[in-house]
Amino acid sequence: MEILKVTDAEFKTYGKVLEGYDMTELLKAMEHAPLPLDEVIYEPSIEELEALKIADEMKERAYGGLEIQVGYCNGNNKKLNAVEYHRSSELDIAVDDLILLLGCQQDIKKDYTYDTGKIKAFLVPAGTAVELYATTLHYAPCSVSENGFRCVVVLPKDTNTELTEVQKKTIKEVKKMEGKMPEDGLLTAKNKWLIAHEEAGIEGAFNGLRGANVTV
Repeated sequence: MEILKVTDAEFKTYGKVLEGYDMTELLKAMEHAPLPLDEVIYEPSIEELEALKIADEMKERAYGGLEIQVGYCNGNNKKLNAVEYHRSSELDIAVDDLILLLGCQQDIKKDYTYDTGKIKAFLVPAGTAVELYATTLHYAPCSVSENGFRCVVVLPKDTNTELTEVQKKTIKEVKKMEGKMPEDGLLTAKNKWLIAHEEAGIEGAFNGLRGANVTV
């Protein structure tokens, strides 16, 4: 598929490149972060990263003072597998060159299915920070090389953490409803709504992606 750049005009639909932040200390701290080449790992909150000066700066400037969490998504990946969205922007800082597969929440159909043919691919060069808008569908980055990728992920505090028991119970009840698929049924973690591809085999997820499981 065509690989666009985050500096291309097409990216403006999905987010923007962040400027005026010094990521040097953050990138250095990520040098010893684990990088598995046979899977993708995600850690929503890493104390070492959150203790850096840049974390306070992103909290005040990027999130207007909201409490944030700084974690990472590292590994080796070539497929879309799913799309997710939040009620807030996400900041991604590429430690290595990586590719983001992105879509628009507005293209999700009433039955919460989504055509993977609408996905666009964007190259994020190492050292680049981008903001993904709340309406941008995304999931784990894809690798540019067999050496995998490391990506810092910044979100409002508690995003992507485990749901409460009450939330889990409600979602189970929603998924038993016949002829209806409320948005509640997409909630898989706090502030995380997810639509999966059947091929990915994500346990408990709604398999609403239609079309090919996009591969880079």
